[in-house]
Order: sequence, then C-alpha cells, then structure tokens
Amino acid sequence: MSGHSHWATIKRKKADMDAKKSKGFAKIAQEISVAAKQGGQDIQGNIRLRMVIDRAKELNMPAATIERALKKALGQDASENLWEILLEARGPEGVALLIEGITNNKNRTIGEVRSLLEKNGGKIVEEGAMRWLFDLKGVVVITLSLACKKEDIELIAIEKGAEDIQEEEGTMLFYSSPANLEQVRQAMQECQAKVEALFLEWVPKEPIRISDEINLQKLVEILEDHEDIQRVFTNAS
Repeated sequence: MSGHSHWATIKRKKADMDAKKSKGFAKIAQEISVAAKQGGQDIQGNIRLRMVIDRAKELNMPAATIERALKKALGQDASENLWEILLEARGPEGVALLIEGITNNKNRTIGEVRSLLEKNGGKIVEEGAMRWLFDLKGVVVITLSLACKKEDIELIAIEKGAEDIQEEEGTMLFYSSPANLEQVRQAMQECQAKVEALFLEWVPKEPIRISDEINLQKLVEILEDHEDIQRVFTNAS
C-alpha cells in the first residue's frame, strides 16, 4: 500500500468543523441515522455507528441531537428519508475522485455536485469508472503507551488482520479490511494503546502525482462544504 493517509485530512476537517459546528452537526446527525438504520442501534455490534457517535462526541455534539438522529433511524421521526450516494468523478489533471454523501433528494444533490465539478475543472463519470482505482480499508489510529513495545504492537496488529502499518505525526495507523477493523481495534486496546480514531477510507491503489495540489484541494473543500457531502477521496499522492 502507498504512503497515502487520510489522518491529517481528518484532523484538519475536525478543526474546520469546530468552526462551523451547525453544518458539521447536521452532517454527522445524518450519518448517525443512516448507520443506525442499516446496522441497528447497538454500538457494540454496529462498528460504523460507534465510529460516527465517537466523532460526534469529540465535537461535543449535544446528546439530544444524537438521540434525535437515532430516533429518525427507528422511524420515530419519519419526516425525512435519507439515502447514501457514492459519486465518481474526474478532477484536474485526471485525478480520480470518490464523493460520499447522504441526501434526501438524490437528483438535486447529483445535479449540484455536477455543477460544482464543472465550474472547477472536473466532471462526474459513469459508475465504476473510478472506484476500481481504490480499495475500501478500515483504519485504526493509535498513540503508543509504555505498556507495549512498538514491535510487539505491530506483530499483534498483523495477527489480527492489519495489512499495512504507517507512522504519522507521533501516531501509528493500521490498515485492514473493513471486516477486520474491530478486531484490530480490540487488539490495540488490549495493548493499552490509546485509540485516537477509527474510520473507513477509500485508499488509492496507485496514487498519482499532480503539478497543482492547491487547485485540487480547493475543489475538494468546495465539494465537502456542500451540505449533502460527507467526504471526498482522491488518488493524488
């Protein structure tokens, strides 16, 4: 696997969301509803729901807001139906984009995203044209403790399904299949390592280099600022 990592981006987005909490809360509430509807409300058995609620708590989302999102999943609040979308696009310099979103109106969201792309050097492409360039991976981010040696933690993580290990800004990142994400997380907790984050990420199989990273970053930020877009992944290194 390449040296690509979404961890630094996630930390930046957290800082951005702290500054724009109302929009951030709305997006996370949507994701809580979808995760609970798909996998149930037991966070022990629904790792995606646990990841989203953990992120909500990190951002100090009010408990009442989390509860409303869960009720929506149960059908107690049927005022809005939500659908997940994964749009594929080509960006500047041929960069591949995967755009994750949650919306109550697919046609509206797709039309608005198409317009944003066309105004910024990109375009939506047919389904499957870009997804094959990525693998969906689970990522566990930890900081080390004195209880376990780094080498021991790496071996334990590999035994539990970690496929790649990276170090970044004082943390270690363990990549696995989504199916093995929970057992890697549990292994890290047993090692008394602090789990900083847990998330799913579309990882490019072969990252490409581009000449204008600023232009691409601007496009990603424009897309992620849309109320229905959760995350944008690229194959730029």
